[in-house]
Amino acid sequence: MTWIFIERQSELQIYNSNRDYSSIGLYLHPETLDFCLLFVIIGLSSSPAVVPGEQSDCRMSKPKVLNLKDKISGNEADLSLCNLSEVPVRELSLFPKATVVDLSCNNIISLPPEFCSLIHLVKLDLSKNQLTCLPDDLGNLVNLQHLDLYNNKLMVLPVSFSQLRSLKWLDLKDNPLEPGLAKAAGDCLDEKQCKQCASKVLQHMRAIQEDYDRAREKRLLKEKELERKKEAKQKEREAREREARKREKAEEKERRRKEYNAQVAAQAVQEQQKKKSEEKKKKNGQAKNKKVDVKPAAKSQRSLVGWTFKLLLLLTLGIAGVAAACRLTDLRREEVCVPINAAVDDCLSWAKVQEGVVRQLLRNLSSAAKDLLESTQTSKN
Repeated sequence: MTWIFIERQSELQIYNSNRDYSSIGLYLHPETLDFCLLFVIIGLSSSPAVVPGEQSDCRMSKPKVLNLKDKISGNEADLSLCNLSEVPVRELSLFPKATVVDLSCNNIISLPPEFCSLIHLVKLDLSKNQLTCLPDDLGNLVNLQHLDLYNNKLMVLPVSFSQLRSLKWLDLKDNPLEPGLAKAAGDCLDEKQCKQCASKVLQHMRAIQEDYDRAREKRLLKEKELERKKEAKQKEREAREREARKREKAEEKERRRKEYNAQVAAQAVQEQQKKKSEEKKKKNGQAKNKKVDVKPAAKSQRSLVGWTFKLLLLLTLGIAGVAAACRLTDLRREEVCVPINAAVDDCLSWAKVQEGVVRQLLRNLSSAAKDLLESTQTSKN
């Protein structure tokens, strides 16, 4: 029999002959060793051993199908050294009695968000993986008491880590933690220090949670203030738009009113002009009718006046002829002519009297005119 010792942290490889051999692996906790020990019992063989570095056909094959039933014993699920790159969350959720899960010595880079739904977990070993971050809702694992994150690539922890109130044991060794978190975590070299690590890290994360909550509250207040200002600006803009629309409507109404008034005025002017034209036509028609009617009346009046004048003239001539005959002829001694001659004499005497009166009136008028002319000339000077 030949004993071969191989030192690996992630994957294991058997260097031996082309024959298949059975192997038995024994994993020791990383707190005591930094490597995995594998003792391989190789049967007697005449084939020479394959030198490391040369081509080998006997490599440890990766499991194609993971059967959790074979990995679960009681309340423990041992998934260490399974070369896992992802956590079988769906399969683990089917076994709520498996409160202790060992996922150490795998190639897990990150935990899916669904992992935080495994709230039945009490003890979780994720040591010796490639974790760079933990899910934001890790605080949902309220029953978790033991958490091993040794030898990963974590720099920070999620803020919800402060909600792991049941956590009593924590190991954060060999992680590139940020200084504040590294100071709170300490060395974690023994059980006591790991318990202190859990307590101090929780305190540290609670402080971060409080700062985060204050910052979040400030951010929310700021967002509310910005939202309030935005709403105020929106309301102001809407008010301005309403005022503008109201002003436009008023201007449009005023414009329509002016147009209506202008149309009414134009219609009134047109109606007035039409009425005037109709009245003018009527007047012209009446004037024509009057002219047509007046001409015969004027002619009749002129003819009447002419006939009257002629009659008066004839009458005067007749009276004058009678008076001359009675006055100048031998007929003056006749009884008929006596009153005619007396009347003629009275007329002549009256005319002489009236002649003196007229002359006196003319003299008075001439003297008054002279006085008026003299007074006007005096006032001008």
